[in-house]
Formats: sequence, C-alpha cells, structure tokens
Amino acid sequence: MMSVFAGKSFRNHEQVLFHHDRASGLFAIIAIHSTVLGPALGGCRYWTYDDEAAAIDDVLRLSRGMTYKAALAGLAFGGGKAVVLAPKGTGKTPALLTAFGNFVNRLGGRYITAEDVGTCPADMEIVRGATPFVAGIANGGAGDGDPSPATAWGVFHGLRAAARAQLGRDDVRGVHVALQGLGHVGGHLARYLADAGARLTVADLDQSRLTWARDSLGAEVVDEDAIYDVAADVFAPNAMGAILNDQTIPRLRVCAVAGSANNQLAEDRHGAALAERGILYAPDYVINAGGIINISHEGPAYDRDAALAHCARIHDTLAEIFRRAKRESRPTNEIADQLAEERIATHTAGPAQNALRSAVG
Repeated sequence: MMSVFAGKSFRNHEQVLFHHDRASGLFAIIAIHSTVLGPALGGCRYWTYDDEAAAIDDVLRLSRGMTYKAALAGLAFGGGKAVVLAPKGTGKTPALLTAFGNFVNRLGGRYITAEDVGTCPADMEIVRGATPFVAGIANGGAGDGDPSPATAWGVFHGLRAAARAQLGRDDVRGVHVALQGLGHVGGHLARYLADAGARLTVADLDQSRLTWARDSLGAEVVDEDAIYDVAADVFAPNAMGAILNDQTIPRLRVCAVAGSANNQLAEDRHGAALAERGILYAPDYVINAGGIINISHEGPAYDRDAALAHCARIHDTLAEIFRRAKRESRPTNEIADQLAEERIATHTAGPAQNALRSAVG
C-alpha cells in the first residue's frame, strides 16, 4: 500500500485530500502544505500522469513550493495545490470542473484555487459557479484573469538579477538566452527579452510557436533536446519540471539558470550540482512568483501598475539570495528554503491581501 506520509515529497503537509465524483469522472487531489501565513493559495493542474504515485508526488512538491513562494513574495497566504487526473475519453467537461469546484468549496476557504498547467481562466469561471474560493478571474475589473504575463514579467526581472550577478550587467541587451518552452509564460518572457535586446535561441514542441519566435523576435530555433547544449549566458526553462537532473546538468553551457517552470530540480541535490559547475540557479518558486503576486492584488481596486511593480521586486529578492549563497558558499535553493522558513517561523510575510480575501468570500 502506498504511503503518503512516507513519500519523498511529504514535508509536514497539513492536509492531503482525495476526491472522486462518479458522475463527472473527476479524480482530484488537493494538498495543503501550510496555512500559517494565511489560506493556502495555489492553482489547479489538469494533467495526464503515469500513475497515481506520480500525481501525489507532483501535488506535494507543488504545494510546498507555493508556501515558500508566497512567503518570499511577502504575501499573507499559505501554500496549496490541486491536481486533476485527466480522465480518458471524456476530457475536461463543465461537469468535471463543477465537481472540482464542489470539492474546493467543502474546504471552506482553507484552499483558494486558480489556473495552472492544463487549466485556463474560462475553466476557473466554471469552477467559480460552485465555489467563491477561486482567484485569477477577470471579474468586473478585479484583476487580469490570465496571470501568465505577470509571471513572465517577474521572471524577466529575476533573469536580470541573475545576469547582473554572473555577468555584471545592468540590463539584458546582448545577453544570450536559451529559452525552453514558448507557452503562456514562455511566450511572454521571450517577447520581454527580445524587446530588451536579448539574443534568443528557442525550443518548443509547437511548430507555430517556433515560427512566431523566429519571424517576430529574430530567435534562432533548435530541436527540443538540443536546447540543453546551446552555448549561451542563461538557460530559461519554461515547460514542465524535473528538467535539471543527472543527465541534463552536465550538458549545460551557461552561467545561470532562470526560468518559469515549477520543480525544475529533479531532486534538491541538483541545486548543489549546478553550484559545483559554477552555474547560478534562480530558485523556481522565487522567480516565478509573479502570477501569485498579481492574483494577490485582485479586488475592486485592482491596480495593474502596482501589481507589476510588485512582481519586479523579485529582482531584489533573488539578489539577496544570490549574495547570501555566495557569502555562505551554499546552493541558492538551500538559501531560498531557509529564508522562506525563517519568514514563516516569524510570521513576517507582509500585510494581508484583504482585497483578494474579500473577493473570494
């Protein structure tokens, strides 16, 4: 029998909940890692997993990352995550999304959901029909809806911090970025980088995205696997997780890794492996916090400029982590974990986001 508590990714989670709705075919898991700083906030991932164990490991890792992400972004929220195991045949139906909303609603606000990989603002509108505990919806001017541009804006400024630390550059003009993934976040990031004068080499499974990047941004295009071998300044992973591992790290020919993908390190030890090679790693849950930051500003008085300015401060948070890692000769992921845990222990995540809390009931 599989044990959640003994799993490698279980790290003092408060709750792990499983739910099945026969009528809609929903199989979903919600993991609440921490509510010390406030209600657990995190998206809903709709994905085809190899097996149930893979889904459990994913939701555990992602929820813990959300706790640390909120803490280091200065938000009064805890960390949670939901995964919906994509059913065979029926697909993502309104009935399935409504059943998921009912699942969220039973938690009474301990967990606030939003979009993630495989879901979109339109899906969240359906979920909102069953529960008020939904964020990331453009509802009457209360927010942007799609958090991807804000996430990419934060990654852009985090990449600037990495370039400054490793290259001594105040901007990214002429900086060569090997960018993996041109989806919702990666596409916006590519545009921000190109507009700022960076040189791009890109890879993606979608040929239309590659054509857009080549024709509109002047990017060089390489095969999906070849992106690891590109001699560049920065590697920016923006697809799925666990792409920094025993096989890929030795192939990297960059001085920094700074991208939006979640769970980039296959294991925590791979942070040390990058450091040993002299590659500066921007911890994923720090650099990709722009989406949750933008969501935290939601409410009737939503101010996009203020939200994006908050996202830009990811630069300063990463600069602090980089300095501390250098001073203590420790991997950046260890420093980030410790800093997040310190803030949680002392309850110093910042003022409560009352607008979002009011918006979700």
